[in-house]
Parts: sequence; structure tokens; C-alpha cells
Amino acid sequence: MYKRILLKLSGEALGGKRENGPIEAACLDFIAEELTAVASLPDTRLAIVVGGGNIWRGARDGIMIERVTADSMGMLATVINGLALRSALRRKGVDAELMSSVAMEPVAELFTADKAEKYLKAGKTLIFAGGTGSPFFTTDTGASLRAAEIGADIIFKATQVDGVYTDDPKKNPSAEKIEDITYEEAIRRDLKIMDTSAMAMCRENDIKTLVFNLHKKGNIARAASGEKIGTLIHE
Repeated sequence: MYKRILLKLSGEALGGKRENGPIEAACLDFIAEELTAVASLPDTRLAIVVGGGNIWRGARDGIMIERVTADSMGMLATVINGLALRSALRRKGVDAELMSSVAMEPVAELFTADKAEKYLKAGKTLIFAGGTGSPFFTTDTGASLRAAEIGADIIFKATQVDGVYTDDPKKNPSAEKIEDITYEEAIRRDLKIMDTSAMAMCRENDIKTLVFNLHKKGNIARAASGEKIGTLIHE
């Protein structure tokens, strides 16, 4: 069983079947229910990095905005998702707090590693929004950074598929699932598990990453208990 977990959750996961758009209530409730099962484990501490892709993905639909502004809008989108997730978790009895890398009190508390550590030791579930707080970095990099800062054992990358494949399994039926791979090989093969800077940070800090299907009921708890699912990436 993992003692300290950083879950990377995409904004699209909250949007359901929509490619983009508002949060879907059924998806939010399902994810909150899955996270509640993990948060209730007595020896496990859970933190979540949430994306904002369901709300904003930069220059889309012909709207041309310079990169720094577009990335700032993306950071704000992650806070919106974080607020929704915190509310859903609290409704289920989970003691959850939202921390942002971008100052916006009283909507969300400003992230500091010391305060996050105090919350985790107190048994709180943390939601991290705002990415790294700087433009030009993805929420994958934000997840690897927060994982290193809180001393996470592993990053759970909950996705739409049940692991990493040699090719897109939706487009190539011959694609083979990879059970276990090193960061070095994943970078060399350009497998697009996470961006290169995120994988390099995980490798340098000896943080494992587990990629698995978010939508299979019970998967997050299974992964937390150490059950072998998905694809494991390691140093």
C-alpha cells in the first residue's frame, strides 16, 4: 500500500463525454466517490492535481491569445475545477482543502510546501490547482513538482485508457499494452505518457508513475492498495 499519493486528474475527466465544456455532475460525483474510498484508508495520504482542459485549452476555436495570457486562463480554469472537486468531496464527508499556486485568497489558499505538509499530516485531502503558477508548463509538470514537494511515493495518472500502449489503441488494434517501463525508455520512445520535463523530474526524484483507467469503478483504491493494474513507469 502506498503511504502518500499524488493523483493527476485531467479537466476532461470532469467534463464527461464532452470534448470541452462545463463539469458534468455525474462524472464529478463518480470521481468524488472513488476518491472518498482512498481518503478513508487510515495509512494513506492523498493529494490531487487537477487540470482545466474541459474549460480552457489555450488558443481554441479560432481565438488567438498570446501564450502567457492563455496559460494564465488555463490556471484559472484549474481553480474552478478544484473548487467543484473540493465541494463534492466535502459533501461526502472528506476533509478537503484547495491550494493554488496563484494567489487568489479567499477563493483558494496559496500553496506552500510547509502548509501542505501540515495538512497532510493532519489527515486532510489536498487539491492543488494553478499548475506550477508559471506559463509554459503543463499540469503534468505541476503534478511532478507537487509530488516532489510533498514527498509522494507515486503519481497516479488516471486516464481514459487502462495503461500505456505502443500506439494509440483506439486507432491501431495491433497496439500492445506495456506493463512496465523506465522513464528513460519512455522518453527515448516518445510515448507521450507525460511531457518530457515532467518525466525527467520524476526520474530525478525517484517518483514512480502509474497510468490506469480512471473510469473503472474501484481502480483508484486498487492502485492505492498496491494491486497490479495499468502501466508502471519508474526510474
